[in-house]
Amino acid sequence: MKDHQLKALVQVAEQGSIRGAARALHLSQSALTKALRELEADLGAELLVRSYKGVDFTPAGQALLSRARLALSTLDKARDEIRWLRGGAGIQVTAGVTPAIAATILPSVLNAFQREQPDASLTLVEGMLTNVLPGLMEGRIDFAIAAAEPDGLPYEIAFEPLAQIMVEPAARIGHPLLGATTWSQMSEARWVLNLATGSMAHQLVSWLDRQGIHLSQPVVKCDSPALMTEMMRRTDLVGFGPRTLFQDLLFGQGLASFESLPPFPPTTLGMLKLQGVPLNSGAQRLATLFIRHITPMSRQG
Repeated sequence: MKDHQLKALVQVAEQGSIRGAARALHLSQSALTKALRELEADLGAELLVRSYKGVDFTPAGQALLSRARLALSTLDKARDEIRWLRGGAGIQVTAGVTPAIAATILPSVLNAFQREQPDASLTLVEGMLTNVLPGLMEGRIDFAIAAAEPDGLPYEIAFEPLAQIMVEPAARIGHPLLGATTWSQMSEARWVLNLATGSMAHQLVSWLDRQGIHLSQPVVKCDSPALMTEMMRRTDLVGFGPRTLFQDLLFGQGLASFESLPPFPPTTLGMLKLQGVPLNSGAQRLATLFIRHITPMSRQG
């Protein structure tokens, strides 16, 4: 497998056609097709299925595509770091961050990082598992600080536990169920939840099932914290998330926690990264700053 062959494969996926991929790579269609055929011959497997409708990936092509994206991303990061070490342009760092981190320690972390790495190019991604896992697997995200259930993560993802955080339901001020004293009463609530495997809400539903408590109303599934919060403020939908987030003066405005309920078991906040892939110097420094600032947060519970 050669670099230009993998680039051709990825561009076909990005552009949706051989013609578009050739245009993006400034190649003729025949040159790009030749590169793809050589790649298929090298692997001994068909990667693409061409028809009048366009180009589709075979199962083998899909498997190679995710690895090709990771390989090309890793090489790009290596080039960036070498340029940076030789005094070139600033290094690029992409990190996934949960809303709970954004509402608490992120400002302090960013201030410290910008003082130490003023030339770094930083990109922040919403740290919900549905967003960060594909990005981590393909090398688009260097690392993520997120709450997760380690047993539910893909084997390619390394998880370093950093803190235990309290999580709880919340709803609009004046919600009729706010005085509930047992979790059984919450079975009648209408919930809005992100039910991605390993998420806080996924842990909640699994925990309730083990207690013999089943949600009687259909769950509104949502993977956007902003959209979820607005629905909680403006309807009777009940959400679930970190206590620190709901207690934040801005994010938690108009919301109230279910203080009379027995506490839900704490969830684990940690750092997720791709197994066996080292962080570049900028990403490593940013990760270290997150760990340093999360430690006091852990002591506060």
